[in-house]
Amino acid sequence: MLSRTADNLFWIARYMERAETSARLLEVGSRISLLPSAQGYRNEWDAILRSTDTQDPFTRKYGEAVQRNIESYMFFDRDNPSSVASCITQARENGRIVRTALTSQVWDALNTAFQDLREIERTPRSKLELSRLTDWTMKQAAMVRGAIDATLLRGDGYNFLNLGYALERGDATARLMDVKYYVLLPRMGVGSGIDNDQWSMMLRALSLHRAFHWAYGGEVTAAKIAHFLILNPHCPRALITCVSAANNHLGRLAKLYGKSGAAQAQAEALQAELDRLSPELIFEEGLHEFLGRFIRQTAGIAGMVHETYLSGDMR
Repeated sequence: MLSRTADNLFWIARYMERAETSARLLEVGSRISLLPSAQGYRNEWDAILRSTDTQDPFTRKYGEAVQRNIESYMFFDRDNPSSVASCITQARENGRIVRTALTSQVWDALNTAFQDLREIERTPRSKLELSRLTDWTMKQAAMVRGAIDATLLRGDGYNFLNLGYALERGDATARLMDVKYYVLLPRMGVGSGIDNDQWSMMLRALSLHRAFHWAYGGEVTAAKIAHFLILNPHCPRALITCVSAANNHLGRLAKLYGKSGAAQAQAEALQAELDRLSPELIFEEGLHEFLGRFIRQTAGIAGMVHETYLSGDMR
């Protein structure tokens, strides 16, 4: 496979997962904003910007971090490369370029999402509720991924798509969890009633509330959340699940091309670290510090993937 084709496939997956992440961040902000406010709490919408490192460009364009401005920036704004509109447009463009590497079902799912987006953009904002926008985004992302899983050959193209999904989803879960750090001031601490209520809201926004209670039952606590979203291999969005998937597809690529490299080594090292961790060790380091380090590590793996596979012709 040519490296440019692999690159397009890799980024189709990353853009679709990123679109879903932006929608879920909006859902998290909306749900947390419904909780009773308390002195010492930061603006939940400002927390969304801080967790995605987009506070400065947002402030320059919009000023105050209020809900309507955040919705515009994270869903519609083409100047924001991580907005839902930007990501779906870029995913569809990457798909158009490698149309012959996709099944008709995958292309139809990408193209339908793009055409529906254009219709949404023509609809007056007064008629668009946030829940409609977030639900639509998650549905489109699921349709694309379902088409990939149901119809694509398990060759190198499939592996590059799913490698993109795995790395992007791990980054997304870490950033979604990190919203909590920016909402709660340090003096509020972990384990307060409001803290646990916010974790419950986040589980609902991640569509994992029922799954969490199936796995753990009882009260939602920070320690249980840390285990579920970081270390539980049965959780589809857990960091360890995403790293394991990245390792799987990197291993398949190494077998296909007859050699492994730095990307495989870094992913295996991260997997080994997560296998050794416990919630106690994570909180000893600091949840925010751990998540920030994980985000940097996955970015490093993505960089190695680019150097190894996506920056030169592969035969």
